[in-house]
Amino acid sequence: MNTKACSLAALVALGLFTYGCSGSSPESAPATSAPAAEAPSAASATNPAVNPVLANAVPTPQIEAMTKAVAALGPHKQANLPPIPFRGYAPPRPPDVVTAAFVFAAEHPEVTSYIPCFCGCQHGGHKGNHDCFVRSRAANGDVIDWEEHGVECAVCIDVATRSRQLLASGASVQEIRAAIEREFVPSAQTMTPTPKPPAAHSH
Repeated sequence: MNTKACSLAALVALGLFTYGCSGSSPESAPATSAPAAEAPSAASATNPAVNPVLANAVPTPQIEAMTKAVAALGPHKQANLPPIPFRGYAPPRPPDVVTAAFVFAAEHPEVTSYIPCFCGCQHGGHKGNHDCFVRSRAANGDVIDWEEHGVECAVCIDVATRSRQLLASGASVQEIRAAIEREFVPSAQTMTPTPKPPAAHSH
């Protein structure tokens, strides 16, 4: 019985991760099986005291330090980026949108390291949206290896795309973070333990 229960739990966890990375956009994602009455209201969606998604996404001091170190590398232009790791099948978003998300993460770690992701990728060690695209950097900030997960996860791509649009509009990192939480948290079931940007931090 315990073995069956463990197997069921594993399947449920895998299903949640797969659902989060499906090709549906956040606006058109199907409703979850939870009753509508249990969904957080617009006012409480971004309040950790009443929203378990936010309450469970608390960064550790180690994550705080790692995020600060990555953010300090940007903005960072890189003349020759590694090839985007496209697979042999179509990504969930157009290739130019996927490419723009990778380039944005590479060039703006000061933004993406402070932006959470909502697909469940924290189970793979991701600390924020930056980690959805960048696996490693050289000491000078240049990207050495991409994170291939970003190619096939619509949620990761959508978060990066929205952040890129907001930065282009003149929004600060704090404003981008707040906007991303308002847009994605109400329908999210999980979130990376991404630190908030420092009060004085801006693009």
